[in-house]
Amino acid sequence: MISLLNARPCRLAATALLLIVASACSALRPPATEQPSFYSLDSVRLEAKALTPAPAKRSMVAPTLIVNPTHSASGFNSQRIVYVREAHQLEYYAHSEWVDTPARMLAPLIVSALENSGAFRAVVSTPSAADGDLRLDSEIIRLQHEVGSPPGRVRFTLRAYMVDNTTRQVLAWQEFDESVTATSEDPYGGVVAANRAVQTVLEKLAGFCAEVAGNWQATASRRKESDN
Repeated sequence: MISLLNARPCRLAATALLLIVASACSALRPPATEQPSFYSLDSVRLEAKALTPAPAKRSMVAPTLIVNPTHSASGFNSQRIVYVREAHQLEYYAHSEWVDTPARMLAPLIVSALENSGAFRAVVSTPSAADGDLRLDSEIIRLQHEVGSPPGRVRFTLRAYMVDNTTRQVLAWQEFDESVTATSEDPYGGVVAANRAVQTVLEKLAGFCAEVAGNWQATASRRKESDN
């Protein structure tokens, strides 16, 4: 029979052994990884009323616009959210991403903004079998959270070309650049500011495209009259 004096050291030894085994298991277990947060660009869908409302009846002589997929400059063609501390140096937030690339998120927002302008008989995104009178090509030059002085600013630059789809002639082009103060220096503050910057640029883009379409339509009407 084990005496009471011997039982206590045995219990202490067993407890120590259990602690050693638990520590070894913890060391072997891989560390928990932080799950990324995902954000979207959806300013037009959330605040469509801020855009110019479409007229009740669209003109059937207005041009049809084909919208090509938006491209991105190098460094901005991934789902990673860009921030800048030093000029010419792009960095990426470690645990925050876009739900898709900015270019792919922007494409349907462009279509919605141009449909709401009422300047076109129809707005069609490619790929599509539909034919059109005019074509819009666009490229994201930058979409970045500039954090040099807290809370920083988000800068969004979009370059757009309006092309005569028949002659392939560039009718006009413009670069839209918008900066919005971030609500905070963290990724979410940058995302909120990015959505505001995108909305402002889309409003300006819609006005630009409507003006080019109006000039094109006036020129086409004069040409038709002279032919008759």
